[in-house]
Amino acid sequence: MFSTLLLTAGLASLAQASALAGHSARDSHHANIAARQSVTSQTSSLAATPAASSATSAAPQGTAPAAGAPSATITYQSGKPTLTVQTYTPGSTPSSIPGAPGLPQPFVYVATEWPTPNVVPPTDSDEVKTWMKELEGFDIPNLSPTLGDCQGDPAAAAESAKRGWWTCTGTTRDTDIVACPDKNVWGLTFDDGPGPYTPTLLKFLNEKKISATFYVVGGRVLEHPNTLIEEYMTGHEISVHTWSHSKPLTSLTNEQIVAELGWTRKAIKQVLGVSPITMRPPWGDIDDRVRAISMAMGMIPVMWTRMDTPTGPIAFDTNDWMVAGNEATADQSVATFNSILGNATNLNTGFITLEHDIHEVTVDLAMGNTIPAALGHNPPFKVQAVGVCMHLPPTDLYRETTKNTTFPYPQNDAAVSVEGDPTASKSNASASGNAKQGNGASSNFASPFFVLSTIASAAALASLL
Repeated sequence: MFSTLLLTAGLASLAQASALAGHSARDSHHANIAARQSVTSQTSSLAATPAASSATSAAPQGTAPAAGAPSATITYQSGKPTLTVQTYTPGSTPSSIPGAPGLPQPFVYVATEWPTPNVVPPTDSDEVKTWMKELEGFDIPNLSPTLGDCQGDPAAAAESAKRGWWTCTGTTRDTDIVACPDKNVWGLTFDDGPGPYTPTLLKFLNEKKISATFYVVGGRVLEHPNTLIEEYMTGHEISVHTWSHSKPLTSLTNEQIVAELGWTRKAIKQVLGVSPITMRPPWGDIDDRVRAISMAMGMIPVMWTRMDTPTGPIAFDTNDWMVAGNEATADQSVATFNSILGNATNLNTGFITLEHDIHEVTVDLAMGNTIPAALGHNPPFKVQAVGVCMHLPPTDLYRETTKNTTFPYPQNDAAVSVEGDPTASKSNASASGNAKQGNGASSNFASPFFVLSTIASAAALASLL
């Protein structure tokens, strides 16, 4: 137990405004997320810098305490974000992914080449127009955008189960990854980074020989490119978590959703040389329209586990974001996670949780509480990245290395330009990844776990829905 962590009511001094904007109005089930749309995200330091090297753009941005906020009393394990990450030579490859392309040249940020961080990207760019072509031939449901809030959008909420809107009813589809298939296995995930405290977490995970999946925000990838490289090169998994993390995906147009996913995928490719085939929607806000767009772009949605209990549904959300947002105490977050572990023992499968690496306090909770609690539990839980717990080959997590012949959809693969280059021919785009052969896939994305062909227990996962 993290006995050295003492917390009073105020934690505003810990907040980074651009990250907190997305968490200030959620309840424990992420069902009420309307207020964050009225919060103006603080623009990243990248937006004000015409050009910057990766070292310059990675400088952490501090935030002053809110006026009148009570001071927090905390003893931290992580301390100040002074840890540096290892520098890797261009051309280096991760030992965990055979055949991976070498790392590109060091990333240099040029503001004119990227959308403004922390806001939904414009949809009139050549890149977005190119990425929209990935949707051609796929059946994208004609669902109108929601207001992102169940209470504020009763019409959409009334049809949430029909439209697969997770936010209101926890509805998932067979194509969603929602839990690890094996009992007593924890799929460890961290959202919203990379951030200034992520290197501290990486040091801890690497010392413990634990892998995790990082759902990264595009603008923060460009702010902390070397941290992303450290995650990838030390055996952790990288996934897409949208460009801005500023609005729920179900509230956006098709073009805006494509822009959010496409720019993040491009940022990751520019820094690492690979493109993830998984994504997680901010706040878990997804419906069948968002799913179809994600799948057409070659990205499988990854959620976190929910289960029904006699007292109601429980989401496996550690609520660490509530501590960072001054909505809960550290003790309450620890109690939430202990409840998760207790409930997890009643599952016939493993589970996936929600945690964050963007705040100092959330990193400290992971290192001092959640991970030690899982390892020390009786019986102990295996702690693994999502791809590992799903028994997926590491190569199948990225478009450039996958040997899977059915996903990303082979009939669409040749037309993909991850960079969004409108002049790239189909043959050139195809050459950037593995040439895949297969019978193609239906434009209907609802075929259950067609991509997870190596998993014998997909039916057990479906029982959780």
